[in-house]
Amino acid sequence: MAVKGATGPTTAAKSPKGLAAAVKGRMKRSRNEVVGATGASLSTNEEKLVAFAVQGVVTHPISSHHGFEVTREGLLFALPGVGGIVYSHFVGDPCIGLLGDHIEPGASVANFDKNHGDDAEKSAFAVYAQLGNTAVVASGDAKGCIGTVIGKHGGVEHVIIHFPAAVLDRLEIGDKVRIRAHGMGLAIEGTKGLEMRNTDPRLLARMPVEKNGGRLRVGVAAIVPAVLMGSGIGADNTHRGDYDIQLSDPGVVAARGLDRLRFGDLVAIEDTYHGYGRTYRPGAVSIGVVVHSDSHIAGHGPGVTTLMTSLDGDIEPVVQDGANIADLLGLDRASPGQHHDPQLLARHEEVAGKWG
Repeated sequence: MAVKGATGPTTAAKSPKGLAAAVKGRMKRSRNEVVGATGASLSTNEEKLVAFAVQGVVTHPISSHHGFEVTREGLLFALPGVGGIVYSHFVGDPCIGLLGDHIEPGASVANFDKNHGDDAEKSAFAVYAQLGNTAVVASGDAKGCIGTVIGKHGGVEHVIIHFPAAVLDRLEIGDKVRIRAHGMGLAIEGTKGLEMRNTDPRLLARMPVEKNGGRLRVGVAAIVPAVLMGSGIGADNTHRGDYDIQLSDPGVVAARGLDRLRFGDLVAIEDTYHGYGRTYRPGAVSIGVVVHSDSHIAGHGPGVTTLMTSLDGDIEPVVQDGANIADLLGLDRASPGQHHDPQLLARHEEVAGKWG
């Protein structure tokens, strides 16, 4: 049973004028001139990081056993959901208003641990993969083709990977995908109050980031107030999974421009600290990437995987155009990105070239 006339999340009554005005005002004060530098200008501990392999398989989509879910208004709906191979939407595309729920663009990959009852390998796969990592198809017709890790989805512990459309057409559910896991432990020198999460150094090098005195200025597509954050609160770590933006308040959504969010957008979340899970802390700021689509379910919405966090407000978010990992890494329907090892890119082109 589908939601009548569903084109996106249904909404409740308009927000109180005071709240909408407050969040709109804070956003205006957060706007600054464009961040002109990139993370390549920063000194990091990259030479100390360990690069190693983790491997999973392309997942099958999942649904509830009923085949339908319940909206935040108590209505039943049946729409495509989590997992599998998505052909219609890519990183950089709008993630709001789809006839789908928690859609993961590209290919969703997981390690289904059959060796340990405590899901140790499944967890390790989700933890060690980093956004911006190179993924290589290790079996099937697309063997040798490459993609880019673009997100992590909590609960199901999926790692979301961008592949060009031609590769997605040849992937099969169950195909093996190997990821060059590199980035866990990344730190920016001279930023004592800043903690990094889930970030390949090559992604950081292309992000709109610059030092401004003792603070780090970061270009983002939007700034989200903590009051909107839902599913993901209470997690004990931010090395995997995501944190959902609730879009059930139309006044705040309009004031912050959240109805224009895209897969891959960099966003700042105010007053939240992601050092040891996700908690409300006034003055803290966290930066993340939008990894899955909106949702009709109460407490859910576009998911955000954490990239960096500061308890003491050492991050200064700046709203600007182009703050999306598709733009930063050159990801589109035809390209796996240009930040990969040249030999892997050459192998990818060799395999894809045979398809005509």
